[in-house]
Amino acid sequence: MPRVDVTAEPLASSDAALLAVAAFAGEGDQAPPVLAGAAAQLGEALGVDLTAELSAVGFRAGPGELARVPTRGAVAAATVVVVGLGPVERAGTDQLRRAAAAVAGAAERIESLATDLPGAVTDADAGDAVAAVVEGLLLGSYRFSAYRSAPAAHQLESVTLQVADVEAARTAVHEAEAVAGATRFARDLVNTPPQDKRPPALADRVAEAFAGTDVRVRILDEQALVEGGYGGILGVGRGSSEPPRLVELTYEPDGAERSVALVGKGITFDTGGISLKPSESMETMKMDMAGAATVAAVVRAAAELRLPVKVTGLLALAENMPSGTATRVSDVLTMKGGTTVEVINTDAEGRLVLGDALVHASELQPDAIVDVATLTGAAVVALGERIGVLMASDDTLAERLLDASAHSGEPFWRLPLANEQYGERLEGAIADLRNSGSRSAGTIFAGLFLHRFVGEGIPWAHLDIAGVAWTDEASGYHTKGATGVPVRTLLRWLRAG
Repeated sequence: MPRVDVTAEPLASSDAALLAVAAFAGEGDQAPPVLAGAAAQLGEALGVDLTAELSAVGFRAGPGELARVPTRGAVAAATVVVVGLGPVERAGTDQLRRAAAAVAGAAERIESLATDLPGAVTDADAGDAVAAVVEGLLLGSYRFSAYRSAPAAHQLESVTLQVADVEAARTAVHEAEAVAGATRFARDLVNTPPQDKRPPALADRVAEAFAGTDVRVRILDEQALVEGGYGGILGVGRGSSEPPRLVELTYEPDGAERSVALVGKGITFDTGGISLKPSESMETMKMDMAGAATVAAVVRAAAELRLPVKVTGLLALAENMPSGTATRVSDVLTMKGGTTVEVINTDAEGRLVLGDALVHASELQPDAIVDVATLTGAAVVALGERIGVLMASDDTLAERLLDASAHSGEPFWRLPLANEQYGERLEGAIADLRNSGSRSAGTIFAGLFLHRFVGEGIPWAHLDIAGVAWTDEASGYHTKGATGVPVRTLLRWLRAG
């Protein structure tokens, strides 16, 4: 991950290999761009009319648009990159984040970069602007190259931000580095091939990641799961040669102001089980543990930032495979807590492992529970690949999560917890519940199912990230593959109180 520092010195005095400034789109299709921040001063130092240079190459400063201007030896850097922020009236922290990611892409094979981007949007809070730029640079420069046969191309190593208030910026940089580092950690876990993260191996890898931290790690193996009555996790993992695990991560600082439990779906590979998926639908199923990766990453950053919140993370890990020992369609599982579930579809497995983990979380009596899961294809049908689903039993909790998602640039949309309309669909023919209903309202059915396993009176929210946890196309600060959504949203929510 690139190293980030701050300075009050002008960009022209920097010895970085690349300089980056910003511009807003002018009013009208043919209007010249409007220089932002220190761009005009840098142009003077270079001895050029930067606006004229940009207009000559047809640069219109659209969001993320880039133009390169040679410095002709006037400063240490050979090139200045100008990045577009779009219209000034629409510019905010997410535009800064996306612009910074575009700059990171331009600097991929360059050792050092200096930029004044944090000061480009004058209406933004200074700390938020610094954080957005750092996140954009660190997430935009992310590459997963662990399995490449050739060494990765030389990547950006250091970034210097020109800011007005150096001390305040250092605090914002530290927080943003922790948030971006956690997001990159989640991406690494999700991008890892399934043969290297089967449940026992993934549990051990997570435990190793927390060695030497203030986080307590407890791993429930298959015997402990049997003794604890975790029939959902055991039922889903029954078809695999590698047994399931439940990982409990506990960060409990002195004087914690509140207690939160985070629950993550961790299906390390999902074939659908006996209800086998088509082959093409399995191509990205190594990402079916993105919820668990999110939870692990959030607990890690909470500890690094020393947030005054007790955070318990529960990772429900299983591999959903077809075999002679796999759970059959119409089998009945007894979940933790005693609820029985008739398995109508073995590809509706995420709600089974989450049900057990939600009971476990409820026994801890937290002030709130949030679960995160790549749960339903219906969520993708409803909202596509750029908006996640939120369902909640508590309006205040839902509003705070939506505020955090808007600030983080990770949009979610709330669907109703429509028990009165659809609750009867959960009732099993020969058991308490069934794990799958009709094709309509599939995401709501799944949310209602999960809510049955939440302790009475505990505020609960469910984030369905089936569409947003993975992308086949790089866009903004999301590189191809795992996105790390919603790590930043949850950390923003925890920090906001």
